Amino acid sequence: MRPIYLDYNATTPIDPVVVEAIEPFLHEHFGNPSSLHVYGQTAHAALERARAQVAALLGARPSEIVFTSGGTEATNHALTGLVLPALATRAAPPPHIVTSTVEHPATAVTCAFLGRLGCRVTRVPVDGRGVIDLTALERALRRPTTVVTVMHANNEVGTLEPIRAIADLAHARGALVHTDAAQSAGKIPVDVDALGVDLLSLAGHKLYAPKGVGALYVRTGISLEPLIHGAGHEAGRRAGTENVPYLVGLGAACELARRSLPAASGALRQLRDRLWQRLRDGLGDDVVLNGHPEARLPNTLNVNVLGHVGAELLAAVPEIAASTGSACHEGRVELSPVLLAMGVPEEVGRGAIRLSVGRFTTEAEVDRVGALLVDAARSLSRTV
Repeated sequence: MRPIYLDYNATTPIDPVVVEAIEPFLHEHFGNPSSLHVYGQTAHAALERARAQVAALLGARPSEIVFTSGGTEATNHALTGLVLPALATRAAPPPHIVTSTVEHPATAVTCAFLGRLGCRVTRVPVDGRGVIDLTALERALRRPTTVVTVMHANNEVGTLEPIRAIADLAHARGALVHTDAAQSAGKIPVDVDALGVDLLSLAGHKLYAPKGVGALYVRTGISLEPLIHGAGHEAGRRAGTENVPYLVGLGAACELARRSLPAASGALRQLRDRLWQRLRDGLGDDVVLNGHPEARLPNTLNVNVLGHVGAELLAAVPEIAASTGSACHEGRVELSPVLLAMGVPEEVGRGAIRLSVGRFTTEAEVDRVGALLVDAARSLSRTV
């Protein structure tokens, strides 16, 4: 039997509706969207329909959507595109980027790279629940700042960041705001005006679309240096012939997500809480929650199973496909940077596992996973 899949935060299966939307563009409608003949016109029309579908999910204008190869490229484009002109002209003072200590590598590593190029980078701490320290953020903004980049929802523990409050503080100081919404889009409402953001990253494969496609929202009036240079694709903002089939899939996935909200949020929350209750019933105080108990993604359950190593616990239950918050290296357990930034003690966080439910998860699967993890934890405890 195939393992029960509870790793939706890592990637999602492609929804059958999305597969159906993609299929004609793999062979019948194969034209280059830049071509002027009927094949190109058909592809171009499909591309613009997908752009409108992505924009509708985000409350944006279609002209504000730039298609990319995924969320990582979108974030790289947002940050590099903002600061590169100043770096190229050796402007003084150099660009200042403010971020958090719990960002996805797409943001964290990009900020580190830009720091090596001459940017000043300030990393603002979070509390024990993973929420950014707004007082520390305000202090960081006292020096001239180019952009604040903070993720909307944490991919490991699910904590939702107060993006609107962050945006208000940043804008009061003249800084732009970027957020990585790869994990939140489709699970909870994501509206660029409600959030107050200027740029936003989206990843197709977190949204039941294929891997290798994504989008960057760029508020009207903001200019970015292209990350990829060449011909004038994407209104001159991103060179390269667009991946029409997969972008059609991204559009269909965004349309599905928009129509399913907010009911989808409630369904996911019910499954997540059902799983949490199964674990609590079986393990009691030996299982503790990571992240914010309320302000978090409705599908994400990150827990510490005390007295265990998360990787070892999951290895003992091959019937479950999930992730762990710790890594074993030569007999030593290392916590993830997110758990370390949250101040989770090593003896607690070493037992971290992330269980993320999704659109195709069933109550029976949740109950089965709860029982398997409880049995495995008890069995391993007896062998120690």
